[in-house]
Amino acid sequence: MNTYYWLVPGLLALFWMLAFYGASRGAWSGWVGLVVLAAGWPWTPLTGFHWLGAGSFLALAAVVNISSLRLKLLTSPLMGLFRKALPPLSRTEKEALEAGTVWWDREIFSGDPNWEKLLNEPPSVLSREEQAFLDGPVAELCRMIDDWQITATTQDLTPQVWRFMKEKRFFGLVIPKEYGGLGFSPSGHSAVVTKVASRSITAAVTVMVPNSLGPAELLRHYGTEAQKDHYLPRLADGREIPCFALTSPEAGSDAGSMPDTGVVCRGDWQGRKNVLGIRVNWDKRYITLAPVATVLGLAFRLHDPDGLLGMEKNVGITLALIPVPLPGMEIGSRHNPLDIPFQNGPTRGRDVFIPMEMVIGGAPRAGQGWRMLMDCLAEGRSISLPALSVGAGKTACRVVGDYARVRRQFKLPIGRFEGVQEAMGRMAGETWLMEAARRFTVSAVDQGHKPSVISALTKYQLTERMRRVVNDAMDVVGGAGICVGPRNLIAGMYRAIPVGITVEGANILTRTLIVFGQGAIRAHPHILHELQALEEPDPAKSARAFDQAFFNHVSFTLQNGARAVWYGLSGARTVKTPVHGAEKRYYQQLTRLAAVFALVTDVALLTLGGSLKRRESLSGRMADMLSHLYLGAAALKQFHERGRPESDLPLLQWAMHHNLHGAEQSLAGFLENFPFRPLAWLLSLVAAPLGRSHTPPSDRLTHQCAALLQEPAPVRDRLTAGIFIPAGDREPFARLEAAFTSTIAAEPVERKLKVFGKLHIGSNDTLLEAAVGQGVINSLEAQTLRNADRLRREVIQVDEFPAPSKQWENAA
Repeated sequence: MNTYYWLVPGLLALFWMLAFYGASRGAWSGWVGLVVLAAGWPWTPLTGFHWLGAGSFLALAAVVNISSLRLKLLTSPLMGLFRKALPPLSRTEKEALEAGTVWWDREIFSGDPNWEKLLNEPPSVLSREEQAFLDGPVAELCRMIDDWQITATTQDLTPQVWRFMKEKRFFGLVIPKEYGGLGFSPSGHSAVVTKVASRSITAAVTVMVPNSLGPAELLRHYGTEAQKDHYLPRLADGREIPCFALTSPEAGSDAGSMPDTGVVCRGDWQGRKNVLGIRVNWDKRYITLAPVATVLGLAFRLHDPDGLLGMEKNVGITLALIPVPLPGMEIGSRHNPLDIPFQNGPTRGRDVFIPMEMVIGGAPRAGQGWRMLMDCLAEGRSISLPALSVGAGKTACRVVGDYARVRRQFKLPIGRFEGVQEAMGRMAGETWLMEAARRFTVSAVDQGHKPSVISALTKYQLTERMRRVVNDAMDVVGGAGICVGPRNLIAGMYRAIPVGITVEGANILTRTLIVFGQGAIRAHPHILHELQALEEPDPAKSARAFDQAFFNHVSFTLQNGARAVWYGLSGARTVKTPVHGAEKRYYQQLTRLAAVFALVTDVALLTLGGSLKRRESLSGRMADMLSHLYLGAAALKQFHERGRPESDLPLLQWAMHHNLHGAEQSLAGFLENFPFRPLAWLLSLVAAPLGRSHTPPSDRLTHQCAALLQEPAPVRDRLTAGIFIPAGDREPFARLEAAFTSTIAAEPVERKLKVFGKLHIGSNDTLLEAAVGQGVINSLEAQTLRNADRLRREVIQVDEFPAPSKQWENAA
C-alpha cells in the first residue's frame, strides 16, 4: 500500500500536465491505461475484476482512437444529445451570429490571451486631414452652437448651424471621397463625435445618425452602383437628410417580430405602368431625424405570395430607401426625448408603392436585411455612442475638476474633502477607462474588423459608465447642477443618460442576451463549429465535423481547468508577459481570470444548454465578467501606447483594481446562483483555491485620481483631451477655466495672508490694503486675489429667470 503514496500523486500530476498542455487522445488513453494498471498493482494474483477492467479499457481505447468506431459508437449518440439539448436557431439568430467578426473577444474566450498580439495591434491614430477638420470646422461648429438656446428656445439647431454642417460635409464623414464625402477613418469619425458631444448632445446626435446605422452606411456596403452614384453624393453634401426606421411599437428590441410588411406586386410608378415593386405598410417610432428626413431607410418583412421574385413566399426582412414624401406616407411629427431637442419622431405608411429598385442592393438583396443590419450595427455601435459617452465623461471631469478647486465650503476648496474626492476619483478612473475602451475598439474597426460582440459590449459599458460619471458630477456640483440655465454645464449630459442607455440596443437586453449569449457562441473557439456541424445536411460530413470540434472542445475545457487551478495556486506568477514593470501583475491576473472565465463558460453551456439563454441573470453576470476582462485589456493597451507615463499610473491602477475586482465579483455572483450546487462549489474552489484576491481601488488611490483633476498638469490635459473648451467672457465654461487658473495663482498669496489675516478683522479689501501697507504682499499680489475672488463669485452663481405671473394672489 505504501506504493500509493507516490503513485497516486504521480498519476494526478501527469493528469494535470496532459490537461495543461492539451494532450492528444492517444496520450489520454495511455494515462487511463496507467490508472487501470495501477489499480491492480498491489494485488496478486489479479482477480477477474481486474481483467474485466483491463478489457473495458482496451475496448474504450479502441472506440476513442479508431475513427470509424468513434464516429459510430460515440460521436453519433453525442450528436443526438446535443440536438435535443440545444433549441434550433431561428433564421434571425443565425444571421446575427454570422454577422460581423470576432476579435479580442476570441482571445478572452480562449482562456489564454495573447498579450503580444494586444500590444502589436495598431493604435487609433488620426490623419492630418482628420486633425485639421477637428481643429477647423469642428471647432467652428462648436463655437456656433448655443446649447441653452437650442434647448430652451428654438428646440432645434439654428438654420445657420444646419447650413454649416451641410457645407462642411458633417453628414458625409464616412462617405468615400469619390462620392463627395470626407472618407474619414472610424477613428476620425469617433473623434468628431466626441468633440461635438462635449459641446452639445443635440448636435452630436444629429452628426451621429447619418454616419452610423443609416442609409449611407448600408449603401456603401450593399447598394447597387446606381444607388451609390445617386444617393451618396447627395447624402455627403446634405442635399438629402437620411433617417433609418427600424423600431416598431410592437417590435423594439425584438426586431425579428417586426410587424411592418411589404408585398411584392406590380403597380404604376411615375408614368410607368406594370412596374415590379412592393406595397409597403409600416408604423415606426423613435426614429432620429425622421421629422426632417428627405430619404427614409425602412426595414420591413417582405412577402411574395405570387412568386414574382422566384423566391420563397416569406422572403424575410428587407431594407429599402424611399424618398420623402410619397402618397400614403406620414412623417413630420416629433417625440420629445427628455427635452434634448434632436429631431426624433414617428413615421407611418399605408399602402405605399415603391419600385423594386428602391430595395437597397436591388432585388437580389431582398430578404437579406437582417444580416445587412447586423453587419452595419456592429460597426456603428463601436463608434457613435461610445464617443458620445467619452465626450460627456471628459467634459464632466474638466468641469468638476475646475469647480472643486474654485468652490469653497468651510473656507476650504470642496475638492479637499474626502467625500468629494471619492466621487471625483471614480470620475477620473471611469473616464480614463472609457477612453481606453473607445480607442481600443475603434482601432479594431480601423483595421477592417466588425466586432459584433465587442461593439455591443462597448456600447453597453460606456453608456453605463457615462451614467455613473455624470451622476457623480451632479453630486459634486450640487445645487448648481440642478438649476438649469446657460451656466449649467452638466444638465444636458444628465438628461442624455437614458437616451444613450436605451438606443442602439437597450442595455438590459444587450447585457443579458447579446454580450455573453452571442459571444459564447460566436467567439468561443469550438461551439460555433459544433453548431454548424449539426446543421450540415450531409450525415457523413456532419459527423466528421462534429467529431473534430467536440473532441477539440473537450481538450480545450480540460486545458483551461488545469490552467485555472495552477494559476490560482501560483498567483499566476508563471504567466509570461510582454512587459516587466508596474503593470506586469495585471497581465498575469487577467490571464488567470480569462482561464477561469473560459472554464465556467464551458461548464455552464454543458449543464444548462439552451436554457442558459432564458437565465438572463446568470448570463448577465457572465457578460459583466467578460466586460471587465475586455476593459482591463484596453486599459493596459492605452497605458502602453502612451509610453507608460508614471503620471498616468494611478489611473491605470484604479482601472485595473476596478476591473479585476469586478470580474471576481461577477463570477462570485454567477456561482452563488448557479443551480447545480456541488458543481458550483467545485468551480469556486478551482476559480479561487486560495480565496478571492482582488480588492476594489483603495481610498488612497481614489484620492490620488481625484487630485489629478484639480491640478494643471499634462495628465489632466491627456485625460480630457479631445473636448471643446471655448474662449471668451460670455462662455460659462471659459469663465470656469479662468476662475480655476486664477484660484491656483492666488493660493500662494493666500498662504502669505493666512497668519496676517487672523490679526486683522474687516472686509477683504480692508485686509488687502493693510497687508500691502505692511509689506506682507505687494499690490500685484493683491490684484491677483481680487481677480480670483471676482471670478470665483461669478462661476458659483446659478441662473435666475423672471417669476411667472402671480396667479396664487388671485386664488380664493
